[in-house]
Amino acid sequence: MNLQYRLISYTSLIAAMILWSSSFPALKIAFRAYDPMVVIFGRMAVASLCFLMFFRYFKSVRLEKGTLKQLAFMAFCEPCLYFVFEAKALEHTTASQAGIIAGTLPLMVAVAAHYILKERMSRQNLFGLTLAIAGACWLSMTGQASESAPDPPLGNFLEFVAMIFATGYIITLKKLSRFYSPLFLTATQAVVGCFFYMPLLLLPSTTLPTAFDATGLFAIAYLGAFVTIGAYGLYNFSLSRVPVNQATVFVNLIPVFTIFLGWLILNEQLLPQQYLATMLILTGIFVSQGGMAPDDAAVPAAVEPCSSPK
Repeated sequence: MNLQYRLISYTSLIAAMILWSSSFPALKIAFRAYDPMVVIFGRMAVASLCFLMFFRYFKSVRLEKGTLKQLAFMAFCEPCLYFVFEAKALEHTTASQAGIIAGTLPLMVAVAAHYILKERMSRQNLFGLTLAIAGACWLSMTGQASESAPDPPLGNFLEFVAMIFATGYIITLKKLSRFYSPLFLTATQAVVGCFFYMPLLLLPSTTLPTAFDATGLFAIAYLGAFVTIGAYGLYNFSLSRVPVNQATVFVNLIPVFTIFLGWLILNEQLLPQQYLATMLILTGIFVSQGGMAPDDAAVPAAVEPCSSPK
């Protein structure tokens, strides 16, 4: 991959991380006005409507033999179950703490890639993973309840479960990027997510909207049009060009961006010991990346992207 493609891919990854980080405070804002299931359905519906402009292109896409189950599993992991757990997590913890827990994703992907894709995992990787998980546990145990975060330990645990489903999504997406364009994969996630969440609106536990809230609606529109399409589109695009371990390294930026945005938008603060726990997580991430195998040995060569829509 030449320098120009590498710069484009890395710039896309950084932009995706900024958008993903902004989703944590945006969700907190939306949840103040509407039920979490309403928010997530609205997010998927907005994204699906935006993809209608590419309908003619999607009609020409042929499903490759043997990939239908993988497509279903990818969408089932994320956005379906991923957002169920993340929505519940943000009901109990702060956006900043949830973003820090999300920083463990690269290590979880490295473990999954070791067992599923047969990528090498060194002792240094394993040591870094242990440090990061210990930091995540420490962060959760030191969280204090507040009006916007009534049960941080539970919320942080639910966010960690969401990261497990995100791992399944990333590993499967890497396989599918050999056959489908990033645009098609992102649209598949949005449409499947929309149909998945639609019946959940009818559950007795879901409170349907009874009043108009401009701020909440703006947050939902932002999540659907900018985060779901923008972040996932940019990440899927980059993952079709660079190895999975290189792409997931950029997820390390999410805790940094989320802490800043949580402070800027929601006025969230961390306790002194939580800063130490955050440093332990970031140290574990840094240590683990130092033990990565060389690109060519660690992962299959990056594939050429599928053709874009005309």
